Amino acid sequence: MTVVGVPKEIKDREGRVALQPDGVHELIHHGHEVVVQSGAGKTAGFSDGEYERAGARLVGSAGEVFGASDLIVKVKEPIPSEYPLFREGHELFTYLHLAADRELTEFLLERKVNSVAYETVEDKDGSLPLLTPMSEVAGRMATQAAAHCLESPQGGAGILMGGVPGTPAARVTIVGGGVVGFEAAKIAVGMRAIVRVLDINPKRLAYLGDVFGGTVDLVVPNRARTASYVAESDVVIGAVLVAGAKAPKLISREMIASMRPGSVAVDVAIDQGGCIETARPTTHSEPTFVEEGVVHYCVANIPGAVARTSTLALTSVTLPYLLKIAARGVEGAAREDGSLLRGLSTLGGELVSAPVARAHEFPLLTPEEALGLKRRVEERKP
Repeated sequence: MTVVGVPKEIKDREGRVALQPDGVHELIHHGHEVVVQSGAGKTAGFSDGEYERAGARLVGSAGEVFGASDLIVKVKEPIPSEYPLFREGHELFTYLHLAADRELTEFLLERKVNSVAYETVEDKDGSLPLLTPMSEVAGRMATQAAAHCLESPQGGAGILMGGVPGTPAARVTIVGGGVVGFEAAKIAVGMRAIVRVLDINPKRLAYLGDVFGGTVDLVVPNRARTASYVAESDVVIGAVLVAGAKAPKLISREMIASMRPGSVAVDVAIDQGGCIETARPTTHSEPTFVEEGVVHYCVANIPGAVARTSTLALTSVTLPYLLKIAARGVEGAAREDGSLLRGLSTLGGELVSAPVARAHEFPLLTPEEALGLKRRVEERKP
């Protein structure tokens, strides 16, 4: 039996919750105990009463959740005020984005927390099942946010995305044609903007061409071509992903400075360090800033603004993996499930994520080596 803890998220305006009441019911059905912090599901539309009726034990503070639990399940990465709540041997299942967060990486290693990052759980076909639903939400919201930021009261150029008859529509350039870029393009096309998607994968562009049927310009970029498109754009959306790794800076300060004043830059990759050189993390409380005359929207937890939709989408895909971890522990579940093996970040004080090790120049053990090493150590014990 594992005690699963669900603390309330405390990142700015983060309304998602890592487990909805029907997930509590499922865990209890499998013989586990669930401890939920009071109010954890409120913003997502789940009352304390719903959690209690599902069988959860409600407690008043995050400290009580962490103190009672073996496995902590969250939405966003722990922030420094939560670090003292962890103890050695805790297991953690959440989004981590460690390649952009050296301090958190060092903490998890020092405290010997066994962690699995949602964003690096990877299926055999290379898909990222726990990242995809939030990428879909973030992509759609990126275009919504850009449209809002273009408005004059927000400091924008006063342009309506789709224009009206007799006026030009906004030009939207999306860098990256993966899940985020695809969803951002859908909304931009729906708003009747002029849309271009840049991606280095010709096969992906061919797929997007089939889907959009000629309504979107699809471009294999190089530096000069990217600079040209950015310069004439009203909106640039950075939608680049290198799984588990720090995002490459593909849009330079010079490119941003070439845009018309009041244009908009949205960096969806900001939680992985950002793909726009002028970007820095913002919050839902203060979502924008102006740099080089361009309004930047760089909120690191975009889906948190639509807490209920995001919670329903996220928990529907995380629950099957959570059940495996609760049943076998992080180590045991990773031994049996290749997707979770690829999602391992830290194990017994060892860093087992290659992209994170490269980002911080830390020593690396592969997940297989870490699991094998632990077995040999246990075999040598008297």
